Amino acid sequence: MLTHDTLKLSRWAASACLLTGLGAGLVHAQAPAGSAAESGAALQAKYTALSPQLARNPFQRPLVMDSTESAKAVSGSAYAVINYRYTTVLAAFKDPGNWCEVLILHLNTKHCGADKDSRPTALSVSVGKKTPQELKDAHALTFSFTPAAARADYLAVRLNAAKGPLGTHNYRIDLEAVPIEGDKTFMHLRYSYGYGMTGRLAMQAYMATVGSSKIGFSEVASENGGAKAPVGGMRGAVERNTMRYYLAIDAYLASLAVPASQQFEKRLQHWFDATERYPRQLQEIDRTAYLSMKRSEYQRQQATP
Repeated sequence: MLTHDTLKLSRWAASACLLTGLGAGLVHAQAPAGSAAESGAALQAKYTALSPQLARNPFQRPLVMDSTESAKAVSGSAYAVINYRYTTVLAAFKDPGNWCEVLILHLNTKHCGADKDSRPTALSVSVGKKTPQELKDAHALTFSFTPAAARADYLAVRLNAAKGPLGTHNYRIDLEAVPIEGDKTFMHLRYSYGYGMTGRLAMQAYMATVGSSKIGFSEVASENGGAKAPVGGMRGAVERNTMRYYLAIDAYLASLAVPASQQFEKRLQHWFDATERYPRQLQEIDRTAYLSMKRSEYQRQQATP
């Protein structure tokens, strides 16, 4: 999601640069081609192709991350082997209500509610600062929830918000999963969004100031042909958020091993501990501040579905 600092700078950029009448059409993430069976086979083939990287990488877990950036959109992907049976993953993520349990773990998510009576199911998500915030001051997005496939051998779920704050659009969270050997699951998580010129200039202003020292996970060669270094800019930003969502999915699944009354606390601890393994990219606030903020936000979420 857009950070609070990005949102502030985007307002400044819009007025200072007199950006009027600028924007872009929707940039749609591509759905898997063909039938669910073909899509499942394609994901199985991707698992085979990525097996060497999954076995050896800098993440200290079976994970491969990538990102792309164009003039109108940015996208991040996480491919991972997760140590949970596919049937558990299928049951968890074909249910839209469980997605709110995942999304609320993210620092910038202030509230999430699922309207299962709407068609398609709608998730109302409020995003804002990395610190406590009143809901009236946060930005609201409405995601449509589409279980594109929920088969015994392939899961595909899509969350899409057509409009975001400050001219951003087509926020997408796409999850695919297939069963693999060892009672494990191979998943692909894709997070993306589009923007017009105003949003791009604003985010570039953020990257040049507050976000100038922030990096992602992929390594790219320098322009002068020197040693590779972690990607920055908008690709770095989308990779950080993709990682946060991937870790939230893992934290949700890990919490299912404990009684329901303990699951939320288990998710909080698991998510924070996991982010601390990547301090250069993900360290933002200390444990006490995170736990206090999320406990309060979750209580508010339970009271105002």
